[in-house]
Amino acid sequence: MSKMKRRSFIKNGSKAVAAFSIVPSTVFGKKLGYVAPSDKVNLACVGIGNRGAAVVNNLANTGYCNVVALCDVDMGAPHTLDVINRFPDAPHFQDFRKMFDKMSDSFDAVSVGTPDFSHFPVTMHAMSSGKNVYVEKPMARTFNEVELMMQGAKKHKVVTQMGNQGHSEANYFQFKAWKEAGIIKDVTAVTAHMNSARRWHGWDTNITHFPDGEPIPETLDWDTWLGTAAKHEYQKDFINGQWRCWYDFGMGALGDWGAHILDTIHQFLDLGLPYEVDPVKVDGHNYFFFPQSTTLDFKFPERGSMPPLTISWYDGVDNLPKLPEGYGASELDPDIPPPSNGAIQPMKLNPGKIIYSKDLIFKGGSHGSTLSIIPEKTAKKMEKKLPEVPESTSNHFANFLLACKGEEETRSPFEIAGPLCQVFNLGVIAQWLNEKIIFDRETKQITNNPIANALLKGPAPRQGWEEFYIV
Repeated sequence: MSKMKRRSFIKNGSKAVAAFSIVPSTVFGKKLGYVAPSDKVNLACVGIGNRGAAVVNNLANTGYCNVVALCDVDMGAPHTLDVINRFPDAPHFQDFRKMFDKMSDSFDAVSVGTPDFSHFPVTMHAMSSGKNVYVEKPMARTFNEVELMMQGAKKHKVVTQMGNQGHSEANYFQFKAWKEAGIIKDVTAVTAHMNSARRWHGWDTNITHFPDGEPIPETLDWDTWLGTAAKHEYQKDFINGQWRCWYDFGMGALGDWGAHILDTIHQFLDLGLPYEVDPVKVDGHNYFFFPQSTTLDFKFPERGSMPPLTISWYDGVDNLPKLPEGYGASELDPDIPPPSNGAIQPMKLNPGKIIYSKDLIFKGGSHGSTLSIIPEKTAKKMEKKLPEVPESTSNHFANFLLACKGEEETRSPFEIAGPLCQVFNLGVIAQWLNEKIIFDRETKQITNNPIANALLKGPAPRQGWEEFYIV
């Protein structure tokens, strides 16, 4: 069909409807918001409650996927019903391994919305099966697990995306444009702050053992929930988001918010891995759950023409960084998804960062929030020098699915997200030990503390879960 005849055909309202059945979606489907079911990505979803439910729904809302399988260790619990009811024809599983055994030929990609510690086995199994993977942040709980995930993505040549959603929004494109235009240059210090109360704030920090076990709910497959982790008795304070509190299962405030605050800084300033992590302040330190407040200094060396840089991370309600003169108000990005235990509460200082360069100071929020130059009088002088910033062609979920279809490249693949997460892995080791660690960026070893170095790998997986640690 010639171009002129095709245009005439599509303009005719009565024939346009018929056009959907005879013209491939790649011709005009993206423009009109329609993709034929046969041209969509078949998606299996592991972890469909709480944050996992939001991930599934956001992926489905793009219109680029068919949800063909649902898996959750607590399938049928109240927090999974939303997704179950939305996709009534998708088969149900409680063990992702059984889902792969029975349905691997029926899906192309997997979403992983499980607790931090269980991202790893699901993702490794998916990649070794040739499946593309969208996994929530942080990628994994240990440095070595992230390393293996990066190796797996490279070996199996699959599409990967970590779920730091702001990496496909305005902050990503602005930071990239300002860095390329020389507006952001010669950065020597960054302050990153997350001073909201967390689930574990107010807990007794004199803890000497894990809480006593409780009866396992009938709907929950507790053994599969534990996955690679060491044996624990069931406890309600381990599930439904509470896992984030514990070193054995989560990554604390740093793992939760670091990827939303520091992602563009890490990528576009080519930070890689730090050579030193110093726990400047650790209040309420214990070996079971995360501190009440923490200040960590991450030190990075020169990178090409860029000077050494220190990131100072602050978390805890009583741990506010010093603000520069002319900072102004602290705004909260309205697009930040609320935590599963309620709405984000207003704070004295909302999550974000302050970037100090040789000539300018920038302030920014988290997720997709854009940067501004401070103080205001300096910002006005810079207005005409600022480059045009392109708009995003797709949100983070659509970006992943379009990459699965070969139409885009993911913005937070494991090769980019992995080293960022390993920065957080090192930070959590410093928190747990409450000691400074010295890290060799070449050998990827901690050189001043053998216990810290052993924590890069972490404890051995439970018996029966070793296979996931082989790339």
